[in-house]
Formats: sequence, structure tokens, C-alpha cells
Amino acid sequence: MKRAFFPADILLPEQGTDMSRWSVIACDQFTSEPEYWEETEKIVGLAPSTFKMILPEVYLGSTMEAEKLEQIRRSMKNYLDKGLFHTYKNAMIYVERTDSSGKVRAGIVGAVDLETYNYRKGAQSMVRATEATVVERIPPRIRVRKNAPMELPHIMILIDDKYHRVVEPCEEAKEESQLLYDFDLMQGGGHLKGYLLGQEEQDRVLEALDRLAARQPMTFAVGDGNHSLATAKEYYEQLKAAHPDEDYSTHPARYALVELVNLHSPALEFEAIHRIVTKVDVKHLLAEMERELGLRLEEENVPETDGNQKGIRPAGARKKRPEGQQELYLVEKGVCTKAIITRPTSKLTVGSLQNFLDAYQQKYPIGMDYIHGADTVKELSMEEESIGFLLPDMKKEELFPSVMADGALPRKTFSMGHAEDKRYYMECRMIR
Repeated sequence: MKRAFFPADILLPEQGTDMSRWSVIACDQFTSEPEYWEETEKIVGLAPSTFKMILPEVYLGSTMEAEKLEQIRRSMKNYLDKGLFHTYKNAMIYVERTDSSGKVRAGIVGAVDLETYNYRKGAQSMVRATEATVVERIPPRIRVRKNAPMELPHIMILIDDKYHRVVEPCEEAKEESQLLYDFDLMQGGGHLKGYLLGQEEQDRVLEALDRLAARQPMTFAVGDGNHSLATAKEYYEQLKAAHPDEDYSTHPARYALVELVNLHSPALEFEAIHRIVTKVDVKHLLAEMERELGLRLEEENVPETDGNQKGIRPAGARKKRPEGQQELYLVEKGVCTKAIITRPTSKLTVGSLQNFLDAYQQKYPIGMDYIHGADTVKELSMEEESIGFLLPDMKKEELFPSVMADGALPRKTFSMGHAEDKRYYMECRMIR
């Protein structure tokens, strides 16, 4: 049977490394909050750190991008030359991540075969994108990857394993497994543990995945890090195209390091990703939304979000929305107002909004960012010429059926947890 997930040669810093300073959050988080990354840099100081091997997207397109790219190349070379890493051959690592709420999310770190992955809408591959890929976001990431001897993953691959037969049994095996790391993550990221799985447990995982694949043509869905996996795929395809007479079937760039997570984990929650639009004539934008989407404002205000910032949580009973209408909330100067899309262009509210914003941005030079916390949207909406949009959550059980039926969802449709609960960089792998 064809497989997509495999053990990998995994690199971890040698014992004695300060892991709390080594491990930093995914580069696509806190993109509107440079102060988060400035604080990370202070915490890291002169210590070895994945911070020095990534390009936080807050710096994309800035005057600091070239400097950061050079730092990545220099840091990787320096760490390799100094023998910082220990290589675990043909390894899988069982990971337990305690998030900011105290829940534990389990996963398995290994390599996905990029020959089994296609990020394009309508793909029938074993590994598929769950959200639309913005191809313009790939070249900047390839600039990082093409000069890098190794990769660091923040990619999370989901499996629809409702009977908990793949990842969860690893918890019983961890008592006989080597503990590789156990430490607190910086800046409120929770706690991280990793165990090296033995050969017998690896075989069990692969056999369980084979049984899952026999029942599901779409076995794996990209939950987080879609553009990073798409970048790995494009880099690999470019390598093959540049060397047509060479066999790249065993080249390390054919694979990408990922964490495998069960969609049905109780610690995994889907949350809406909200929008903030800046440098915009708000009145004109809303007038166009009224014309294009039949946008209608309602008098009632949005109830406060709950303490976990999970998006819209109205208090009390809600009136049933007429079929074909979609609900969201506008945020101006920190004030929230309910709005109704009466002429949607997508099955999902986020799709109707994103379709409009994409078309509007083609005509007008607005700024647009994707925000995980409702409170952050409120803060950012206080700026002049800014407006936020709060979107409803998506049920996670809808994910696999929706992707199989309709293809990739609109980009930034959902988020798995708060920003600080995203995957932190930890393991590395050689790609040359």
C-alpha cells in the first residue's frame, strides 16, 4: 500500500541546550505585533535558538528581510559547524503539548512524502490542503529554503481518526520510550514533552495509518502550515525540473517534517480567524459591501467574547437566520455591530467576505491581516482608517467532508487554538 508518512532523520540540540530559548513560535504568528518578536529576541539573547533560523512574517517585505535571511544562513551553518545537533536516525517523536488552557495535544513528528501531496483546489491526493494557497506567499519562503541546509517544521497534518487508533496509543508506549525533552515554552506557550518511539511502536503507527488510508482516499489534511508545506513541495519540484537527468526519488527534499495530530483530539479546537482591514476608506468599503453582498447592519451589539476569545458567543437564544443569509460582526473604534450578508457568494461566511475583500484589494491599495483573537481585532480597529470583521467558528467535524466535497476552503478559514498555542519550532531535518 502507498504510504505518505514515514520516520525521518531528526535533529535535536545536544543535551545542555536551553530548550526554553531554543524553541520559538511559528513564523506566521503575531504578524501585526512586532513587539512580540522584539520580546522573543530579548529572551533568546546569545543562546542557540530557532529564532535565528526563521523569518518571522512580521518582517516580510521590510528593510530587515535581507538581514534576517543572511542571519538564517549564517546561524544554520554555525550550528552545524559547531556540532550542536544530535541526529536520531529513522525516528518518530511522540509529542505532548500542554497549551495555555492546560489541555494536552498529542502528536507524532515524522516526514510526509511530498509526492503524495497536492495543494491545488480539487486535488485527489492522499495529502491535501484544507485552505486555499496564496501562491504569492510561496516565493519569499522559497528564498529561505533554497539557501538553508535544513528545515524546521511548524506544519501540522490532521487525520480523521475518530476511533483514536493512531496517535493516542503512543501514550501507553511512552513509559518505555526515551524522553528527549521536557520544558516550558516561552511567552505563555505552555509546556512541551517529546519521546523517541521504538521500532515496535513505529510499526504499529504505520500499520494503523495503512488501515485508515484503506477507508479514506483523503487520509491527511494540512491543519497548520499550509504555505510552508506548499513551499517545500514547490522547492522539490523546482529541484527536479532543474535536474531532469538525475534521480531525485531518494533526495531529502522529497520529504517535509511535520507533526501528525488527530482531528478528534479533545485538545484540538477550531476557532475563526478574523480580519482587520487598514488604510481604507471605511464608508466606501461598507457601501461596496452593501452593493456587492447586500450587507445589512442590525441595531443589536455583539455580546462580549468569552475569556478564551473563541469568536462569537452570543448570550441567550438567537433568532434563526433565514437560509442563504450569513452573519458576522463589524468592529470600528472598538465597537462591534452585527451585520448580515443577504447575498452570499460562498457556502461559508468567511468565503463571502474573503471573495469581496480580495476583489476590493485588487482595485484599492488597502492593508489586510488575519487575526486569531477577537480582542486583538478590537484593539487594532481603534486606528484611523481601520475596520475589523469577526467571523463565526467552523465545526471541526465539517473539515474532511467539506474539503472532499468542495476542495480547499477559503484561506484563513479557521485556526486551531490561540496564537500562543500554535506549534513551536523544535525538531530539525537536513534537506540537502
